[in-house]
Amino acid sequence: MSFAALQFASVPAGVRQIPNQFWMWVAAGVVGIILLVVILRKLAGVNKLLLIGIVLFVCTIIGFNWIYERNEPVWATPTVNWLAGFFPSKGTIKKF
Repeated sequence: MSFAALQFASVPAGVRQIPNQFWMWVAAGVVGIILLVVILRKLAGVNKLLLIGIVLFVCTIIGFNWIYERNEPVWATPTVNWLAGFFPSKGTIKKF
């Protein structure tokens, strides 16, 4: 029996049907959670006011990008629709 056949025989039948791309997403999610925990532990020692300022700055940049480009996720669409009335969007700017 070859090594590949021996390795494949040890995998349960239900797991063989799951595509490899799913396992890549699971692995990326696990690595992302580990990185998030490490980063949050490092940021725990930072001045809280500075941390709040950085988080607000990043959220503002992302929010304005969503409003201008209109590429927001589905869950943010109601808020972006409301805010788009006050800020310019890519489709509403007229060229002179």
